[in-house]
Amino acid sequence: MTSTRIEVSGGNLRVQQDGVGEGAVVLIHAGVTDHQVWDGVAGVLGHGHRVVRYDLRGFGESSPATQPFRHVDDLFAVMDACGVEEAVLVGASYGGKVALEAAVLRPGRVRGLVLLAPPRPGHDWSEAMERYAEAEEAALGAGDLDAAVQVNMDMWIRGSGRAWDGTLREHAEAVRESMRVALTNQEYAEEYEEDLDLAADEDLAKIVVPAVVGIGTSDVGDFQQIAEYLASTLPNAELVQFPDTGHLIALERPNETADLISAFTSRLPAV
Repeated sequence: MTSTRIEVSGGNLRVQQDGVGEGAVVLIHAGVTDHQVWDGVAGVLGHGHRVVRYDLRGFGESSPATQPFRHVDDLFAVMDACGVEEAVLVGASYGGKVALEAAVLRPGRVRGLVLLAPPRPGHDWSEAMERYAEAEEAALGAGDLDAAVQVNMDMWIRGSGRAWDGTLREHAEAVRESMRVALTNQEYAEEYEEDLDLAADEDLAKIVVPAVVGIGTSDVGDFQQIAEYLASTLPNAELVQFPDTGHLIALERPNETADLISAFTSRLPAV
């Protein structure tokens, strides 16, 4: 395992590499976590793959934005710094958005996609999601970071209809600090992050690499709808469901997630 920092415009990113193997897998975390959400997955994958993971700008140990940037450009900077020309991209939630953007912008660098509860361009968010966003905004506006963290814990860790058992509670507490960092730096992202603004069907139709869309059956309804949409819209995709699992699939089901990624990469043409 090696941990380094790479320079990007206006800051630096914390990058970790694990394992050995012919094909590279790049893990892109969700928008309320950091690279540590992949700990259980990377430990298994590293036995047969070269695994690269990093903290997105403003998350974990990566610096917050100080000038305009795009997460997808940071992803390519990480790949370049690690000597990775082509990789399977595994994106969780917001990380799935970054992976989709990479596949549209530079398809030659993407062998395949594993998208775990990703968002999609043009989705019409439900009233429940709108209420969540309003509650987070109100808490941050009042300067109550603890309340903003709790709003996110209730939405993304518990999951719609999921029992809050002892095992999941332990995982949830492990994510609380990464949420605090992300929410603390959110104002910088809102000021400086530039959105690629994909066109829903037109750009998705360009993504012809093999893809798997994973979704937990206890995730919030919007993301279950999105998963079904992406699996049916991407030209070469399949849907995989994780029973009784919430939004952060890799956190709750690390072994099953690693098995899914390994099985997927094994079906791809040799590097």
